[in-house]
Amino acid sequence: MTSIAGGHGETNPNSSWLSARGFWLAYFLGLLFVHLLLLSVPFVTISVAWTATNLLHNVAHLYFLHIIKGAPWLSIENDGSRQWTHWEQIDDGVQLTPTRKFLTAVPIVLFLLTCLYTRNSTEHFIANFISLVVVTLPKLPQFHGVRLFNINKWAYR
Repeated sequence: MTSIAGGHGETNPNSSWLSARGFWLAYFLGLLFVHLLLLSVPFVTISVAWTATNLLHNVAHLYFLHIIKGAPWLSIENDGSRQWTHWEQIDDGVQLTPTRKFLTAVPIVLFLLTCLYTRNSTEHFIANFISLVVVTLPKLPQFHGVRLFNINKWAYR
Protein backbone atom coordinates (compact mmCIF):
# COMPACT_ATOMS: atom_id res chain seq x y z
CA MET A 1 0.00 0.00 0.00
CA THR A 2 1.34 3.41 -0.92
CA SER A 3 1.06 6.50 1.20
CA ILE A 4 -0.99 9.52 0.23
CA ALA A 5 0.80 12.82 -0.16
CA GLY A 6 -0.79 15.59 1.92
CA GLY A 7 -4.19 14.08 2.57
CA HIS A 8 -4.61 14.91 6.26
CA GLY A 9 -5.76 11.36 6.86
CA GLU A 10 -8.42 11.39 4.16
CA THR A 11 -8.49 8.51 1.70
CA ASN A 12 -9.30 10.88 -1.16
CA PRO A 13 -8.60 14.59 -0.54
CA ASN A 14 -10.00 15.28 -4.02
CA SER A 15 -13.49 14.80 -2.62
CA SER A 16 -13.36 17.43 0.11
CA TRP A 17 -11.22 20.44 -0.81
CA LEU A 18 -14.16 22.18 -2.49
CA SER A 19 -15.90 22.22 0.90
CA ALA A 20 -12.96 23.95 2.57
CA ARG A 21 -13.35 27.25 4.36
CA GLY A 22 -13.01 30.21 2.04
CA PHE A 23 -13.38 28.27 -1.21
CA TRP A 24 -16.65 29.96 -2.19
CA LEU A 25 -15.13 33.41 -1.67
CA ALA A 26 -11.99 32.50 -3.62
CA TYR A 27 -14.15 31.09 -6.42
CA PHE A 28 -16.19 34.28 -6.62
CA LEU A 29 -13.09 36.49 -6.54
CA GLY A 30 -11.44 34.43 -9.30
CA LEU A 31 -14.54 34.73 -11.46
CA LEU A 32 -14.71 38.48 -10.80
CA PHE A 33 -11.02 38.85 -11.69
CA VAL A 34 -11.52 37.08 -15.04
CA HIS A 35 -14.54 39.23 -15.80
CA LEU A 36 -12.73 42.48 -14.95
CA LEU A 37 -9.76 41.35 -17.03
CA LEU A 38 -12.04 40.81 -20.02
CA LEU A 39 -13.70 44.19 -19.45
CA SER A 40 -10.30 45.89 -19.47
CA VAL A 41 -9.53 44.70 -23.00
CA PRO A 42 -10.04 47.55 -25.47
CA PHE A 43 -12.86 47.17 -28.01
CA VAL A 44 -14.59 44.45 -25.96
CA THR A 45 -18.17 45.45 -25.30
CA ILE A 46 -19.97 44.69 -22.07
CA SER A 47 -22.11 42.07 -23.83
CA VAL A 48 -19.09 40.29 -25.26
CA ALA A 49 -17.26 40.45 -21.90
CA TRP A 50 -20.21 38.88 -20.06
CA THR A 51 -20.67 36.18 -22.69
CA ALA A 52 -16.93 35.43 -22.73
CA THR A 53 -16.88 35.23 -18.93
CA ASN A 54 -19.82 32.84 -18.94
CA LEU A 55 -18.43 30.65 -21.73
CA LEU A 56 -14.92 30.51 -20.22
CA HIS A 57 -16.38 29.65 -16.83
CA ASN A 58 -18.58 26.90 -18.24
CA VAL A 59 -15.80 25.39 -20.36
CA ALA A 60 -13.49 25.33 -17.32
CA HIS A 61 -16.31 23.89 -15.19
CA LEU A 62 -17.03 21.17 -17.73
CA TYR A 63 -13.38 20.23 -18.16
CA PHE A 64 -12.26 20.27 -14.53
CA LEU A 65 -15.40 18.82 -12.96
CA HIS A 66 -16.88 16.52 -15.60
CA ILE A 67 -14.09 15.35 -17.91
CA ILE A 68 -10.99 14.86 -15.76
CA LYS A 69 -11.06 11.62 -13.78
CA GLY A 70 -9.22 10.33 -10.74
CA ALA A 71 -7.11 12.29 -8.30
CA PRO A 72 -3.74 13.72 -9.28
CA TRP A 73 -1.96 12.70 -6.07
CA LEU A 74 -3.17 9.12 -5.71
CA SER A 75 -1.24 6.27 -7.25
CA ILE A 76 -2.97 4.05 -9.77
CA GLU A 77 -2.99 0.96 -7.56
CA ASN A 78 -4.33 2.93 -4.58
CA ASP A 79 -6.84 5.04 -6.49
CA GLY A 80 -10.30 3.48 -6.27
CA SER A 81 -11.78 6.70 -7.63
CA ARG A 82 -9.82 6.76 -10.89
CA GLN A 83 -12.95 5.94 -12.87
CA TRP A 84 -14.94 8.82 -11.35
CA THR A 85 -14.94 12.42 -12.49
CA HIS A 86 -14.16 15.14 -9.99
CA TRP A 87 -17.88 15.98 -9.74
CA GLU A 88 -18.68 12.38 -8.82
CA GLN A 89 -15.99 12.44 -6.11
CA ILE A 90 -17.21 15.62 -4.39
CA ASP A 91 -18.41 14.85 -0.86
CA ASP A 92 -17.82 11.14 -1.55
CA GLY A 93 -20.66 11.02 -4.06
CA VAL A 94 -23.37 12.28 -1.69
CA GLN A 95 -25.94 14.23 -3.69
CA LEU A 96 -27.36 17.70 -2.96
CA THR A 97 -24.72 18.81 -0.47
CA PRO A 98 -24.09 22.55 0.00
CA THR A 99 -20.94 22.35 -2.16
CA ARG A 100 -22.78 20.65 -5.01
CA LYS A 101 -25.65 23.13 -4.75
CA PHE A 102 -23.19 26.03 -4.88
CA LEU A 103 -21.38 24.60 -7.92
CA THR A 104 -24.73 24.05 -9.63
CA ALA A 105 -26.09 27.50 -8.79
CA VAL A 106 -23.05 29.47 -9.97
CA PRO A 107 -23.48 28.70 -13.71
CA ILE A 108 -27.21 29.42 -13.46
CA VAL A 109 -26.72 32.78 -11.72
CA LEU A 110 -23.93 33.66 -14.15
CA PHE A 111 -26.25 32.80 -17.06
CA LEU A 112 -28.99 35.06 -15.65
CA LEU A 113 -26.53 37.92 -15.12
CA THR A 114 -25.22 37.43 -18.65
CA CYS A 115 -28.75 37.56 -20.07
CA LEU A 116 -29.37 40.76 -18.11
CA TYR A 117 -26.22 42.54 -19.28
CA THR A 118 -26.49 41.36 -22.89
CA ARG A 119 -30.11 42.58 -22.91
CA ASN A 120 -31.28 39.17 -24.14
CA SER A 121 -29.46 39.45 -27.44
CA THR A 122 -30.38 36.39 -29.49
CA GLU A 123 -26.81 35.44 -30.45
CA HIS A 124 -25.53 35.78 -26.89
CA PHE A 125 -28.57 34.01 -25.45
CA ILE A 126 -28.18 30.96 -27.71
CA ALA A 127 -24.46 30.54 -26.95
CA ASN A 128 -24.95 31.06 -23.21
CA PHE A 129 -28.00 28.80 -22.99
CA ILE A 130 -26.28 25.93 -24.81
CA SER A 131 -23.27 26.21 -22.51
CA LEU A 132 -25.57 26.31 -19.48
CA VAL A 133 -27.36 23.13 -20.53
CA VAL A 134 -24.09 21.34 -21.30
CA VAL A 135 -22.57 22.25 -17.93
CA THR A 136 -25.72 21.75 -15.82
CA LEU A 137 -27.03 18.41 -17.08
CA PRO A 138 -24.08 16.33 -15.77
CA LYS A 139 -24.68 17.79 -12.32
CA LEU A 140 -28.15 16.31 -11.94
CA PRO A 141 -28.35 13.39 -9.50
CA GLN A 142 -29.93 11.26 -12.25
CA PHE A 143 -26.68 11.49 -14.25
CA HIS A 144 -24.35 10.38 -11.43
CA GLY A 145 -22.01 7.84 -13.03
CA VAL A 146 -23.85 7.97 -16.38
CA ARG A 147 -21.80 8.30 -19.57
CA LEU A 148 -23.95 9.49 -22.47
CA PHE A 149 -22.97 7.98 -25.83
CA ASN A 150 -19.96 6.39 -24.06
CA ILE A 151 -18.28 9.80 -23.87
CA ASN A 152 -15.67 9.82 -21.10
CA LYS A 153 -16.34 6.15 -20.37
CA TRP A 154 -13.81 4.36 -18.22
CA ALA A 155 -11.76 1.85 -20.18
CA TYR A 156 -10.84 -1.10 -17.98
CA ARG A 157 -7.31 -2.37 -18.51
